[in-house]
This record gives sequence, structure tokens and C-alpha cells, in this order.
Amino acid sequence: MAEFLRNLYLGFSFKDALDIAIVAFGIYWLLLLIRGTRAMQMLAGLFILILVLAASQYLQLFTTQWILDKFLGSLLLIIIVIFQHDIRRALTRVGRGVFYPQLGRWEETQMLEEVTNTATLCAARRIGALIVLERETGLENFVEMGEPLDAKVSRGLLVSIFMPGSPLHDGAVIIQRGRLVAAGCILPLTMNPDVSREMGTRHRAAMGLTEETDAVVIVVSEQTGHISVVEGGMMRVAEDAAALWRLLQEALARRPVLGTRGAKGAAAPAAGKELGRTAAQPGEEGAGTR
Repeated sequence: MAEFLRNLYLGFSFKDALDIAIVAFGIYWLLLLIRGTRAMQMLAGLFILILVLAASQYLQLFTTQWILDKFLGSLLLIIIVIFQHDIRRALTRVGRGVFYPQLGRWEETQMLEEVTNTATLCAARRIGALIVLERETGLENFVEMGEPLDAKVSRGLLVSIFMPGSPLHDGAVIIQRGRLVAAGCILPLTMNPDVSREMGTRHRAAMGLTEETDAVVIVVSEQTGHISVVEGGMMRVAEDAAALWRLLQEALARRPVLGTRGAKGAAAPAAGKELGRTAAQPGEEGAGTR
């Protein structure tokens, strides 16, 4: 063993270290990319099949081994077919990272101002709204379920989307890197049994998404006109435009919170009235859910 380690040390060069670092970074980046998406579950399923194949070889289960050998023999093709959307998203993100700069402080402030104005206007008019702000976890799975857009975030556009009678008013809008990329998106409902049955579907959808991802969601109740900010499965009510502004700034400034189903979400700093996971909002129909 000592001789092996000595030979390994003597034969190790800077190129080897660089090679290992590049591969490690690539794997880490891919794991971050698929975190919180269905691709992570499919990758876990493939890993389990590989473990079953190894166990069948060890236990000499010839039929099981033959079936898995045939299935996993074209592993590269299987990966391309199963993860085609994620591969496309990864390549798009690489190109976007090279040719498009990160959202600047001024652009973020402008975007938050438009979102705040939209929420307060919808609340005053009792118009239901569901606005999603993407953070580190990709939301492309949900973007693909909606109507694709590529527009500057503005109060006029957002209000027109959520106006009753609009074909897209039932779903959520998703904002990525300061751009409005999709409307009418379908979001997952929370499965947390502690949530009040009186909570509306918009609020359930907001909690469901933030339990799975690190997104920040703004919800406007069409029954009460209350504005809520949801992060990590935790919901807070913004009592006015200033409170909403503070909540959004604080949420985007601190480390992303990834909620977990059935677990208590991380609490946001107090800038509004906390509802938590057992909060009750009057039931709302027509929210973007699945």
C-alpha cells in the first residue's frame, strides 16, 4: 500500500490535478443544475438500477443480470433521451452565462419596483395574482408548462395578464434574471397536512413550489386583497407596499432557502405579518396548480 501511494505521488502532475478539478466542477455544476427538478429523481432511479445490476452479478442472478445488461447497454442513449430537456437547459444556461451578464443591482431594483406596484394595484382591485421569482434552482420544468414570453417586467403587462377574463390569469408568471419568461404556468400544490383546508389554491401553489425550490413567490388574494410573500414554505403577509418591498429585498439578499415537504420552512425576517404553514386564506379557484 505504501509503495502504491508513493508511485501515485511521484506520477501525479499538475495536469492530473487540473483534470480532476475540471471533472469535479462539472459534476458539481450538473448536480446544482438538476437540484429540485424531476431529473434528480430520474438520476436516482438510474443509480438504483446500476446498484441492482451490481448485486445481480454478485449473487449470480442471471436473468436479472441479462435484462439489466440489455437495458443499460445503451446507457449513453438512455441518458440523452431521458435528460434531453435538462441537457438543452444546461447548454442554454452555459451560453447565457457567457454572453449575458448577471442581473445588476439597478435592474433588480427596477424589477422589484414593478412587481411591488403590480401586487399593490392587484390587491387594491381584488385581482388574484401569482408571481414567481427564480433564484438558484432552475424552474424550466414549470416554464415549459406555461405560455412562453420574453418581455421586460412591467406593471402594465403583469396587471393585464392577471385581469379576470385574460386567458392566462389563472396561472402563475415566472421571472428569470429580471425577464418575464412565461405566464399561465402550472405549479404543484403543497402536500403538507398541517396547512389549513381554508387556504386557497394560489397560496397552496405558492407553498408547494417553495417547498420544492428556492424560489420566492408573491401571492395576491382576490377575496381579501392580502399580499403574501412565500419562501421556503413559509408565508408572510405584507401589510403595505413598503413591507412588501422590504420582504422582497431581504428574501433576495440572503442565502436561498430550499423548503422540504412536511418540514418547517425557514422563517423570513419580520417585515410583515407571519402566516406560517398553518395559515388560512379564503379558498380561491382558478390558481395555477397541478
